[in-house]
Amino acid sequence: MATQTQTASASRAGILPVMFAVVLGLGIITLTGHVQAAALHDAAHDVRHATGFPCH
Repeated sequence: MATQTQTASASRAGILPVMFAVVLGLGIITLTGHVQAAALHDAAHDVRHATGFPCH
């Protein structure tokens, strides 16, 4: 019986990262789908400068 409990716990623990990735991915797609193009471009441009990646 202990093996079944560990297997059930392992399967539940394995699905949490998958569910988190799905929710995060859908959130990013939803937010970027509703933001204006200029704001999205400016945010990406600022991130490139902050990380030291040349963009122009």
